Amino acid sequence: MTDQHWTGRTVLVTGAEGFIGSTLVDALVERGAHVRALCHYKPYGAAGWLARYADDDRVTMLAGDVRDPFLVDSAVEGVDTVFHLAALIGIPYSYVAPESYVQTNVVGSHNVVAACRRYGVRMVHTSTSETYGSARRVPMDETHPAQPQSPYSASKIAADAMVLSYHAAFGTEVAVCRPFNTYGPRQSARAVIPAILGQLAAGATEVRLGSTTPTRDFTYVTDTVEGFLAIGAADAAVGRALNLGTGSEIAIGDLAAMLVRVSGRRAAVVVDQDRLRPRASEVDRLLSDNAAVRSLTGWTPRVSLEEGLRRTWAAMDAASAEARYLV
Repeated sequence: MTDQHWTGRTVLVTGAEGFIGSTLVDALVERGAHVRALCHYKPYGAAGWLARYADDDRVTMLAGDVRDPFLVDSAVEGVDTVFHLAALIGIPYSYVAPESYVQTNVVGSHNVVAACRRYGVRMVHTSTSETYGSARRVPMDETHPAQPQSPYSASKIAADAMVLSYHAAFGTEVAVCRPFNTYGPRQSARAVIPAILGQLAAGATEVRLGSTTPTRDFTYVTDTVEGFLAIGAADAAVGRALNLGTGSEIAIGDLAAMLVRVSGRRAAVVVDQDRLRPRASEVDRLLSDNAAVRSLTGWTPRVSLEEGLRRTWAAMDAASAEARYLV
């Protein structure tokens, strides 16, 4: 049903060149959608993970910035659904430049939802489990209090509220997708899993991390993308914020040990003081309750953590081998 829903539709994906965004574009194209891919403008014209669509009429590449309301308006006009993924996402950088997070994440999201209201377009807005902060209770359902423990999470809380207000005030069809720690091929090296695998691939005998005790609920990227599609197709999801997580957690130290095992390398895990978050900003525990999204859309995660890590390592290993060959 979800696959057929997208056939022949025109869909805008903002942040389309990113990790989850590019994987979502692939999934939409496979299902027969025409995709407008809004990518952050770069003067050197790089399309990142979408370069293979450069001459593919199933994808229309748009360069711009969600902070520009006029560009966003023209991108939204004439589409059936908008998946809004464009955002500043790095938590450490939000300590350095918080205003930029307000402009991109809050103002940018307002530009998108305002355009969706204007043209009567359904919007799926991307949130994050970081909006919950450290767990007050587990598993964490959508009624868990929001806790702004970093400027990044504060900007996402504000963006979620702005988008949902348009449903309450104007009847705009919006749904908020709240992923828990997505991982997989194409993820930025700043994230914990590629950071660990990158060290192992480079032959490190010590894996250097921040705090090893926090727990996270890791979801493989194809499962997250299937969740986006399920939420976008479900009328019952409109007006709701819905978690996308597996309902399982693992401590970062245990995750690192699993990655060492998956990679077949030998390395010790070492805490690097320079990688620690400020104490009050550290999110100690994230564990999702995904009952609502299962009930309303039928979505369920399918890839186990160990299998997902093996796929991620294989993709990184293959990319490293190709780079060595090209050199």
